[in-house]
This record gives sequence, C-alpha cells and structure tokens, in this order.
Amino acid sequence: MFSSTWKKNDKKAKTLIFGFSIIVFAAVVVLGRVKLNVQTGFDVHLFAKLNAIINSCVAVLLVTALVAIKNKKQVLHKNLMLAAMFLSVLFLISYIAHHLLAGETKFGDADMNGIVTEIEKTTVGSSRIVYYIILGTHIPLAGIILPFILFSAYRALTGEYEKHKKLVRITWPVWFYVAVTGVAVYWMIRPYYG
Repeated sequence: MFSSTWKKNDKKAKTLIFGFSIIVFAAVVVLGRVKLNVQTGFDVHLFAKLNAIINSCVAVLLVTALVAIKNKKQVLHKNLMLAAMFLSVLFLISYIAHHLLAGETKFGDADMNGIVTEIEKTTVGSSRIVYYIILGTHIPLAGIILPFILFSAYRALTGEYEKHKKLVRITWPVWFYVAVTGVAVYWMIRPYYG
C-alpha cells in the first residue's frame, strides 16, 4: 500500500460529506421539479445523451479500477477512481441542466403531449413495467450512493485501507448498478424526447 494523501479528520470529513450530499440531493429534487422556459438554440436532450455517455464511461472506469486494484496497481486504481468521481460531478451538472431545460419526459408518450393514454400504454406493453422497475431502483440508489462514494474515497485518501475495503464492498456494486441502469434508462426513454 502507498501512504495516505490526506490527513485524517473524521469529524470534519463527516460534516463535509453529509453536508455536500444533502445539498446535492436537495438541489436534484428541487431543480428536478423546475423547468426553465428558455430558447437554447440547440436540442436540450443532448444533455441526456451526454449523461448516458458519462455513465458508460463511469461504468468502464469502475470495472477497470477494480481490475487494477486486484492486480495491485494502487496508483492506477486511485487515478481511475478519481476520474470516475470527476465524471460523476460532470454528470450531475449535465443531469440538472437537462431537467431544468427539458422538463419531464413520460415513458410511452409517443405523441409527446405529456399524457400517456391507454393506447400508448398498450403500445409499449410490458416494457413500461421493465422501465419503471429499472427507474424505481436507479433513482433511490443514485440518491443514497453519494455519501458512500465520498466516504470510500476519504478512507482511501487517509490511508485507512481496511475501512476503505469494507465500505467499497457496498459502494462499488451500487455505484456500478447506478451507472449501468442510468444508461439503460436513457435508451428506454430516448424515443419519447420531444
């Protein structure tokens, strides 16, 4: 193992991590309910496509980082994980921008009028159930994973590798699931963007 990067200060770390996580969660919830009526001059659903690309990259980085640490390549692992965290920040910015500019899209709303009729529901069939199961697991897990990611990074950066390993047994699979299902949600909802 290599030496720690940060000085340990659990009290300050907990305050910052929980504070940041609460602010991010509140911003996503509040801003997700707001739609700005502005003319951007471009297709705002490009943000959704960017989100899917970022989530794909995060998933690849997570797998690559896992392989790196299994092969005792700690510096590569650290760099890959920091890159995944950086991309996740970009995702968050893009996600908020998309929801502020595009508003809500409803699965199955083929005529894009904001109402999913019985005919539209019948047309999409059971894929609607699959979509909502994926979305119903993706959203809450995305909402709760941030402090786990930040605590995992903190434990590694302070050299508390045993605590880091214990925490990432939960964090890594959930973060990976959120990244992969984010891409799946994009591909499923994409046909209904106006």
